[in-house]
Amino acid sequence: MTADDAVAHALAIGPDSSPAERTIDITTLGARTGIPRRIEIWFHRVDGRWYLTGMPGPRNWYANLRAHPRFIVHLKHGVTADLPATAKPVDEPARRRVITAVLDLQNRPEIAARVSRRQNLDDWLARSPLVEIVFDDEQLRTASSARS
Repeated sequence: MTADDAVAHALAIGPDSSPAERTIDITTLGARTGIPRRIEIWFHRVDGRWYLTGMPGPRNWYANLRAHPRFIVHLKHGVTADLPATAKPVDEPARRRVITAVLDLQNRPEIAARVSRRQNLDDWLARSPLVEIVFDDEQLRTASSARS
């Protein structure tokens, strides 16, 4: 498997991917400071596109991406790669579709056991951060669309 194949495989997550397979790091620039900030987060793939979201409420990574949409996705499970990307706002129809898919995953018994309560769709729709990850590498975007 080539390095490009390994990256494409790592990005080809789906509903049955393990928590480790969907865990990445991202490096954003601080909204006020412009200082690089690296955090661990899950990413999701819905309809051949990648997204970042989180529990309802304010999130520093989201504020950072709203101020500075350019960031780096760091793959780390099965392949190590640093992928430049841009955070793109999500319209309402896509937001509902993505949040619903994420909550279907979050509410699975093996995942829900890690969370204190069942996740509420209305709460997530109203208060959760959500951005689409648009990778700079056109080949990654094209390969993903072909596999969807």
